[in-house]
Amino acid sequence: MKKMFEYDWVRQLYFQDGLSRREIARKTGFHRKTINKMLLYAAPPGYRVTKPRRKVKLDPFIGVIDEMLEGDKEAPKKQRHTAKRVFQRLKDEHGFTGSYTIVKDYVREKKLRLKEVFLPLAQRPGTSQTDFGQAKAVLGGKQVTAHFFCMALPFSDAVFVKAYPTEAMEALQDGHNAAYAFFKGVPPTNLYDNTRTIVKGMFGKKERELTDGFLALRSHYVFSSLFCQVRKANEKGVVETLIGYVRRNFFVPVPGFPDWDALNSHLLEQCTKRLGVKPAGKNRTVGELLDEERKKFLQLPPAPFDACRLEERHATSQSLVHFQGSAYSVPVEYAYCKVTVKGYVDRVVVCDKDAVLAEHRRSYEKDDTVFDPVHYLPLLERKPGGLDGAMPFSSWELPACFEQARRYLEGRNGNGKLQGQVDTIHLSLLLDNCLEI
Repeated sequence: MKKMFEYDWVRQLYFQDGLSRREIARKTGFHRKTINKMLLYAAPPGYRVTKPRRKVKLDPFIGVIDEMLEGDKEAPKKQRHTAKRVFQRLKDEHGFTGSYTIVKDYVREKKLRLKEVFLPLAQRPGTSQTDFGQAKAVLGGKQVTAHFFCMALPFSDAVFVKAYPTEAMEALQDGHNAAYAFFKGVPPTNLYDNTRTIVKGMFGKKERELTDGFLALRSHYVFSSLFCQVRKANEKGVVETLIGYVRRNFFVPVPGFPDWDALNSHLLEQCTKRLGVKPAGKNRTVGELLDEERKKFLQLPPAPFDACRLEERHATSQSLVHFQGSAYSVPVEYAYCKVTVKGYVDRVVVCDKDAVLAEHRRSYEKDDTVFDPVHYLPLLERKPGGLDGAMPFSSWELPACFEQARRYLEGRNGNGKLQGQVDTIHLSLLLDNCLEI
């Protein structure tokens, strides 16, 4: 193939100097056909195939290969055909006698043609995307998995992130509460993945049966929900990118904080700092774009959504209520009774109709039991020996005045023990006074 300088030389001789093709051939030594081609093209056109080459050995098997690759669309990503696997199957199952190279070249070309092509989307104000990510963190000296809620606004590039011990419904609901408070409004449209927390069932490509917890949240804020197609997470690519950004920038190195509140204060600070950044390709800051986008937002309702999981339970004979793998105490007079448990992200509230019976910190430890010893005080009048042996009192740090009164009563009885109901009532009264103080 002739070089560019040779094309330039021949064309200058012909068009500028006026030499004939015969004279140019004599001067350059090039063949007349070559000169004709160089006068036809301003630059080397390269080798051109006028019609596709026939692959004699491969052509009868192209339909089989295409069928394998089409079937891969429904297969898990890590269990799809490689060129080598296609070659092996052709040999073993279809008697193929050709080489691996022609199979490899065809598979590579075919996979490129099968790749999805995407439309560049215009980001409209008032649309948000929501998802959860995961990262490790050290809280109180213990490594935990932080499930961080992410909401992204593609138009303004504003983001909100909050970490939780779980991705359950109460975390999703609380994340919306916190995000809408941060954005100071409700984006009218939100895009979600088909997570089980939100989607109970699917019918066709677009019909979805939503969970009651999500419907209650949507009804409270009156936003519209859209959902990605199955295995099409790229449709909410902004929040998918955000999850990776948060993991690389907010959780590297692995952060250490005293508790969840301290971690979330750090994440909120990072989201606030981002408001002063100018996104690539835009001449205004994220905060300025967010101010413009708020014009499309829905107003916040007077109160945030009550972000909790509601379950009906019966208190046991030990005055315990079981909820999500842990047990929580209630006053002994409600043993055997039916109660309502409200599970928030950070606490558990037990109610009888509208009356609050008990409130505990929420435990995520399996088979954990959370006691309030005050719930069991009435039982001491009938079972004074339980003060030493019962679990609710075993780790109770009592005021010094209580221990002094107990030693006095035990010494008065002369046997080192409480003497029945009278002494127990004295201690119960003293406890009530200490607790009030």
